[in-house]
Amino acid sequence: MTRSARRTHRTLQVAAAGAAALLALSACSSSGDSSSEKKSDSSDGASASDKVSGTVTVFAAASLKESFTKLGHAFEKEHPGTKVTFSFGGSDALAASITGGAPADVFAAASPKTMKIVTDEGDSSGKPATFVRNQLEIATLPGNPDKISSLKSLTKSGLKVVLCDKTVPCGAAAQKALDASKLKLTPVSYEQDVKSALNKVQLKEADAAVVYKTDVKAAGDKVQGVEFPESAKAINDYPIVSLKDAPNAAAAKAFIQLVQSAEGQKVLGDAGFLKP
Repeated sequence: MTRSARRTHRTLQVAAAGAAALLALSACSSSGDSSSEKKSDSSDGASASDKVSGTVTVFAAASLKESFTKLGHAFEKEHPGTKVTFSFGGSDALAASITGGAPADVFAAASPKTMKIVTDEGDSSGKPATFVRNQLEIATLPGNPDKISSLKSLTKSGLKVVLCDKTVPCGAAAQKALDASKLKLTPVSYEQDVKSALNKVQLKEADAAVVYKTDVKAAGDKVQGVEFPESAKAINDYPIVSLKDAPNAAAAKAFIQLVQSAEGQKVLGDAGFLKP
C-alpha cells in the first residue's frame, strides 16, 4: 500500500471512530434527558396528588367536638392554605341534613345506625370505617351531692335526670343499658345531642345525665363522673366516611387519613375514646 493510500485509510478510520463516538454520546444524552423528564414528570405528579387546598367541611357527632377541633388545627398546619369547618350535633340530625343535600365532605357518626341513614341513600363514597369507640358514664354535679353510685341510683324519686333522645346514639346506648338492667327511668328532658344533656348538669338544671366518658372528661371539674358496669353492654362504634358529592374530595380523604393516623388516634385516645 502506498503512503498516500495509507494516509487516506487512516483518515477514514479516524472519521468513522469520531462518528461512532458522536452517536454514542448522542444516545447517552438522549437517554439521560428521557430519564430526567420522566423523573420530573413523576415528581410533579406526586406533588400534585399530595397537594390539598381549600375548605373541607366535616359533619361530626357532638361528642367529637373537642378532639376534632384539635385535629382541625393540626390539619390546617399540615396543609397550609386549607381551612376545616365543622358542624357538630346529634348524628341523626346531621345524617338527615346530608341526605337532604347539605354540602359536606366528611361525616363522622357516633353509631353505625346513624351512619346507615347516609349509606342507604347512596350518599357516601366508599365504605365507612370505625375509627374509635365510646362508653357511657353518669355525669353528676361536682362532689356528687346526691350520692349517685349506679345506674339504679338514677331511678330515685325526686332526682332530676337528663337523657339524650332515643334517636341519638348516646340516647339509644343509654336505653340499651337501662333495658339490660331491667330499669325504667323517666327523665326530666330528652336532649338532641350529648353536649346539650351535659350542659343541663353544668347549669344545675339537672342532677345527673347519662353521657359519654369523653364528655365528662372534657367538662373537667364542672361535673363528676360515675362509672356503671352496664355501660360495657352499650359501647358505641364511631364510623367515618367521605361523602359522594364532596365539594373537596381530596381534602376529605386527607382529613380521614389524619383521624386514622397515629397522631389522630393519640388525640382521640387522650380525650377518652376507646380504640376501634
